Order: sequence, then structure tokens, then C-alpha cells
Amino acid sequence: MAIINTIKANKLAFGLAGVVGIGILAWLAFGYFGIQAAFTDNVVAEDGPVFTESAAAVEDTTDTEQTAETEAVEETAEAEAEEPADAVIPAAAAQQEEATSDLDDEAAAEPVVEDAPDAVEVESDPAAEETAAVEEAPAEEAPAEEAPAEEAPAEEPAEEAATPGEIVTIASGSFSSLNGYSVTGDALVLNNGTEQRFLRFENFVSDNGPDLKVYLRAANGDFVSLGDLSGNIGDQNYEIPVDVDLSVFSNVEIWCERFTAGFGVATLSAS
Repeated sequence: MAIINTIKANKLAFGLAGVVGIGILAWLAFGYFGIQAAFTDNVVAEDGPVFTESAAAVEDTTDTEQTAETEAVEETAEAEAEEPADAVIPAAAAQQEEATSDLDDEAAAEPVVEDAPDAVEVESDPAAEETAAVEEAPAEEAPAEEAPAEEAPAEEPAEEAATPGEIVTIASGSFSSLNGYSVTGDALVLNNGTEQRFLRFENFVSDNGPDLKVYLRAANGDFVSLGDLSGNIGDQNYEIPVDVDLSVFSNVEIWCERFTAGFGVATLSAS
């Protein structure tokens, strides 16, 4: 009876306490535990990532390097083409002069037969043949005009170089579920030839929950947070910091910070 009388006497106080208690329970359920997330979906549909590092800058740099390399090769080829041509003429002149000198020496050394002109037989003049051979030598030494053929390699770098600005997948993996939750879809790492990289989810579907984050986690437990999960359903993008080594932080994890629980993970492999 005393308890009932106390309640009747303090109806207002007990009523206020009840309202406060219900408010606290509601905050814990919806504000902290986020039980409503288990019954709702957040759907997103993001297009491919936009790279802020200009691909045009990459193209300009590549074109400048290729132009400088081409000019250097052309200058080298021209120099090589001119040098043999200049060298052949003095060499031929020197050989001709030497042959003429030898001819004069031989003519001076041979005795002159005046009494028996009929007895002298006509023989081929070796000095004259040598002189004729020397005169023909420049025609055979024509490497000066073959040198420009070496310009062909200058075009090879342009054909072998990757297209600047092209977006390619450099790593990928598929999600698997953890701790009784369900996560499916693909994780892709995209790059456009610059240092900038994006993590993209495609065909992504996950159980919803409170305070979900996107982690890149290493085998030793270290992690890099890429921020809040944009949506538990749909395609979405996350920029990866330049200094993150994906060979170390190779696991993409959907992580609930509030309850320290992993929902799903995808292991990245180089494409």
C-alpha cells in the first residue's frame, strides 16, 4: 500500500521519468545502434570517377619528350651523314697524291732505253691502274648517303608509348561476406596514367548498418580509411591517397566502426 500511495502522490515525477527513459531507449536504438539501417537501403549510382590531374598535361609532357628525342636523333643522323662525306674526299686526294708520288719515283728509278725502242714491249702501267682505282674509290665509299636510314628508330617510341589519359584498371577483386553479413560486387582500382587513383565499386550490394566505412587494410591489421560508405547498394567511387601502397593495403573492407565488425572484404590483385 505504501508503494501505491507513493506512486499516486508522485504521479508527475514518475511520468516525467518514464518519458525520459523512453527517450533514452529510443536514442540508443535509433541514434546509436541505428537499428533502422537494417530495414532501409541507401541506393547510389555514381558514374566513373573524374580525374582532377589533367591528362592533357601528361600528353604535353610526352609530346615534348618525344619531340626533343626526335630532334636529337635527326641532328645526330645529319652530323653522321656529313662527316663521312667530308672524310672521303681528303682520303681519296691523299691516296691519289701518294700514288702519283710513287709513279714519279718509279719513273725516276727506271733507266731510259734510247737505242732499242723497238725492243720495249708495251706493258700495263701498274701506277696508272692504281690511280684509276683510287679515282673509282669515292664511288664505292657511299656510306654518307646511307646514314639517314638510321632515323627510323625515332618513330618507335611514339608507337610503343601508352595513350596518355586512358583510364585503365590496375587492380581488382570480388567481395566476400564476413561475420554473417552479406556483401557482393567488384572492387576496381582505376588510373589514368597520373599518380591519381580511384577505388570503384561495381554491382555492389551490402547489408546496411550504422556508421559503415570503407577501409584499405593490411595483413597486419593496419588500415587506411577512405571515408563513409556512400550507399549499401550501387556503383560508387573513392579516391586513394597517393602515398598508399596497394601491395601492402591490399584488402578492401566494409567496416562498421560503431560495433567494430567487418561486413565484407575484397582482396585486390594486379590486373
